[in-house]
Amino acid sequence: MNQNESVITDSSVRTATFGAGCFWCTEAQFQQLEGVVKVESGYSGGFIDNPTYKQVCSGNTGHAEVTNIYYDPSKISFDELLAAFWVAHDPTQLNRQGNDVGTQYRSVVFYHDDEQRKKAEEYKRKLNEEKAYNDDVVTEISPFTKFYKAEDYHQNYYNQNGSESYCVFVVKPKLDKFKKVFIDKLKK
Repeated sequence: MNQNESVITDSSVRTATFGAGCFWCTEAQFQQLEGVVKVESGYSGGFIDNPTYKQVCSGNTGHAEVTNIYYDPSKISFDELLAAFWVAHDPTQLNRQGNDVGTQYRSVVFYHDDEQRKKAEEYKRKLNEEKAYNDDVVTEISPFTKFYKAEDYHQNYYNQNGSESYCVFVVKPKLDKFKKVFIDKLKK
């Protein structure tokens, strides 16, 4: 295994891998949820081994900024994580989230098994059928292959850099909205 890849060895812990724009926002949001054991920022879905942040930002690696969300299914279900994923970003924006533009910011669920695939596809279909958004959900649903952990300074970014302007003006408002929606699911 590559040193950039991460593994949680507790067999009761499951993994969800989501790309929802900038991983700093997604990480901060999912860290709040009861049953989420750990969240790691990284890269997935591309064709370059061991990519760097600079390479991924170029948009030429095929990778998306993603978070690996390690969770205890006895406390939070994959369905609940999917619900949080759809709220955590705008899944109708193709290859962007707000001012963050490029395939590295695409909306994507990298499923780890057939059950996750089916649930993600069904949820996406229902959102589009029910016209939950003004535009169609364009979220990519693809098989998980590899996760490359991002550089250390990206991990736990918001908690360590909350006063930086991107955190104040982008991450915090998204996090505040997320907390309001999932108030009953937040860690105590």
